[in-house]
Amino acid sequence: MSTELLDLEKLRAQPLAQDPFPFVVVSGMLKPGAIKSLSHDFPAIGDGGVYPVDVLPLGASMRRLVDEISGPEFRQVVEEKFGLDLAGRPPMVTLRGRSREKDGRIHKDSDDKVVSLLLYLNEDWPHKVGNLRMLRSPEDLESTVAEVPSTAGTLVIFEVKPNGWHGHHKFVGERRVLMLNYMTGEASLQRELKRHRFSAKLKGFKKRLGL
Repeated sequence: MSTELLDLEKLRAQPLAQDPFPFVVVSGMLKPGAIKSLSHDFPAIGDGGVYPVDVLPLGASMRRLVDEISGPEFRQVVEEKFGLDLAGRPPMVTLRGRSREKDGRIHKDSDDKVVSLLLYLNEDWPHKVGNLRMLRSPEDLESTVAEVPSTAGTLVIFEVKPNGWHGHHKFVGERRVLMLNYMTGEASLQRELKRHRFSAKLKGFKKRLGL
């Protein structure tokens, strides 16, 4: 499948950083004009948290983006970039629409994940805070190795390592991001999807009750 929205050559050309853990940051991953249709087709997400794409009403271009980023052509580029074999590592695609006060705390991703990816879809981003930082320390947001702009088309991919610390300064408001994780296996994928689906269902239930 050819990619209509993602510029894979940008990812191929960007060098991989190894310090303090393997990661790559790429600007301009969306082809010209793509953000307009993606902004139109991004689902209305009024709450914080992570939503599996199968519980959201995606427009046509967002469905195309999900297909491209979870497909074999994109996976091959990631494998080449990181020197990994991701066969048997199923992709999990989720969306965030808003950032909450509690979001951004320094953390490392769970051992159920092999590689994590974030693609930002904010057509306008005038904010000075809320940009993800790759960090050396689990206790210091200023131990920054790289800061990832939250602007449309910026992509960050990192291999999940015990020292893979990342986080951002507090930001409350709309902050659109597509996330993809290559999971360790089908069991871990289904476990994470079940957790996120339950959370999404609970948020919808509370909203209907006006809580």
